[in-house]
Amino acid sequence: KLNRLEELLSAWKNYVIHMNRLHSIAKMFVVGSILKKIFKEKEETGNPYPKVFVVLDELNKYAPKDKWSPIKDILLDIAERGRSLGVILIGAQQTASEIEKRIVANAAVKVTGRLDSSEVLSKEYEFLTGNFRQRAIMLKKGTMTLYQPDIPNPIMIKFPLAPWATKKEEVEEEISVPEEFNHF
Repeated sequence: KLNRLEELLSAWKNYVIHMNRLHSIAKMFVVGSILKKIFKEKEETGNPYPKVFVVLDELNKYAPKDKWSPIKDILLDIAERGRSLGVILIGAQQTASEIEKRIVANAAVKVTGRLDSSEVLSKEYEFLTGNFRQRAIMLKKGTMTLYQPDIPNPIMIKFPLAPWATKKEEVEEEISVPEEFNHF
């Protein structure tokens, strides 16, 4: 239950709400209710601290480009005015061309992984200058392009692979312990 934003954030904790088993309408209701409450509270206090980071995966489902959504307006409000109130929207989506253009336009920092050749030609990727568009089509797993307005050109970044297998098929060989080591 959300009583007061201060109570929710008082311990500086991270909250993760898993909604994968909810129907799409229920997901909209949960996201919309929480965002509306947080944004209203921030507007009333006028205090941008503590900062609230909202991470939404599959952002196009909540703010589709050419369709109506019951929470698109609150997401637009957060994208356009949220930073000044301390509400930061982080949207994840494989195809930015499917997200409401005003939300994409208000993103200060943009990170892309490998892009489809038709997707990279869309207007949402105009920030990829020079040969970065062509490179975005061929990026390897873990490599990304980072754009932020203080640096005139995008930057290539690489996330290291995990030092352990995350899937069974990534295990190169089975290692067994000799029987004599079981007696320690």
